[in-house]
Parts: sequence; C-alpha cells; structure tokens
Amino acid sequence: MRFTTWAILLVTLLLWSGNWIVARAVRNDISPGLATVLREAIVIALLAPFVLAGLRSKIPALGRRDWTVVALLGLAGGGPHLALQWLGLHYTTAASGVLYLSTTPIFILLLQIPLGERISARRWAGVAVSFAGVAIIATQGSLHVLGFNIGDLCALASMMMWACYTVLLGQRRDTLGVTELLVLVCAFGALFMLPWIAYEAVAGARLALSVPGAMAVLYSAIGSMLLAFAGWSYVVQRMGPSRAGVTMHLMPAIGVLLSTVFLDEYPRGFHFVGMALILAGVATASSASRSR
Repeated sequence: MRFTTWAILLVTLLLWSGNWIVARAVRNDISPGLATVLREAIVIALLAPFVLAGLRSKIPALGRRDWTVVALLGLAGGGPHLALQWLGLHYTTAASGVLYLSTTPIFILLLQIPLGERISARRWAGVAVSFAGVAIIATQGSLHVLGFNIGDLCALASMMMWACYTVLLGQRRDTLGVTELLVLVCAFGALFMLPWIAYEAVAGARLALSVPGAMAVLYSAIGSMLLAFAGWSYVVQRMGPSRAGVTMHLMPAIGVLLSTVFLDEYPRGFHFVGMALILAGVATASSASRSR
C-alpha cells in the first residue's frame, strides 16, 4: 500500500505541475472562468454514469455537517481556486506561480489553529521566514518597492484555498467514495463560479473556444482534475493533510523545469532566494511540530 500511495502521489504532482504550464501557454485563448466551468462539466459528464447509483443511495444519509463540508470543498477546491490559478498566470510567469505551491504547508498550519492546533514560537518563526520568501518572489527581489503583482496575489489566494481544501478533507465524516466526492465538488465548484462567469460576460472576456483552449481544457479536466484530484483525495486519506501537504514541495522543481523546457521562462536569482526562504521556513515549522 505504501508503494501505491507514493506512486499515485508522484503522478498527481506531475499532472498538477503540467497544469500550470498549460494554463500559462493558453492564457490568451480562453478566459479563466470558462476554462474552470468547462473542466468541471467534463469531469461530471465522465464520472456521472459510474457514480449516480452510489450517490442516490448515499445522499439521503448526508447530514447538514456533511453538506457543509462538501460545499466548502467545492468552494475551496473545485471552483474559484482553479480560476484564480488561471487568472494569475495572465500576469505572472509559470515559474513564479508554481513556486508559491510551497506555501501550502504554512497555510495548512495556520488553518489548523481554529481546530485546536497550538503554534510554538519556533513555528511562528518558520511562518515568518516563509512569508519573507513569498515577498521576495512577489516583488521580484525589490522589497523596497512594496508592490505585488496581481498575478502573484491570485496565485497566493489560490494556494490559500487549496490549503483550505486539504484541511477540509480531514474533516469529512461522510461515506462518499473518491469519485462520488469529486462529482459533488465539481458541481458545487461550478455553482460558485456562476458570478465569475457573469462578470466575464459583462467585462467582454473571451468566452469562445479556440483549438489550443479546448485542448488545454481537456488536459486540465482529465489530468489535473479527474485523475489528480482523485489521486490527492486518496493520498490525503492515507497520509493525512500535513504529511501530504509537505510533499507539494516537489512541484516547484517540476514546474520550473517544465516552464523552462516548454515556455522558455527561466528562473531568476530572486526565485531561488525566495524558494530557499520558503523551504527553510517550512522546515523550521515542521521540525518544531515533530519535536513537540
């Protein structure tokens, strides 16, 4: 089981890393909101024949708490989270965006405070060091400017929402299977995206599909949503949210390599400095957690 879990984890991280590259490559071919809703519609259409019978038998048993958790999972992981990621890549490079993935364990740590997690001074120091790294990447090494690229802010917001999704997975008490949960997450995610789509229509965003845009949606739906979301749910259930969150540090390395090969976007000095600080902060916070 351990080998299977790690194998699924590695494939999941590779699929997600590729999604950042694809989103950056087709940023002018499709709007973030439309891309997100179409991805969710594809996942629902593909899975519906296999999960409808199970959902019919399990939905009546879901209580108010279960519905609340599932709806929040749709908000945090199925809709705006994905759209923010694609929107951010209109304004920042894939190399910068993917590096923010390493902030996820810090956000997970902070989100567990309301659940009773106690944070020591050493762990707070780790949080501070990590956010110093974020500031260096977001300001491109010019901290005195105190200006943040809107793309970087969108990417960070997306990572905060993903941290919420990961923590919420640990709060589940329902009996839904991985694919059944994914269908409901996508359904709620699409519902939460309706105001976004309405805004894009009014603002004149590109709501038509080009061939590159359609191919990107298919990859994102089947690869980064259908396969990767199912894989992540499987991994979190077996490793726990904190252990699973730490493994996302593999993604920046994969993402930077892919962005160099496919987009000719090369990392710069401030990327390495920021990444080093983020990882140092996470290591400090994680080691303090293990030593308690």
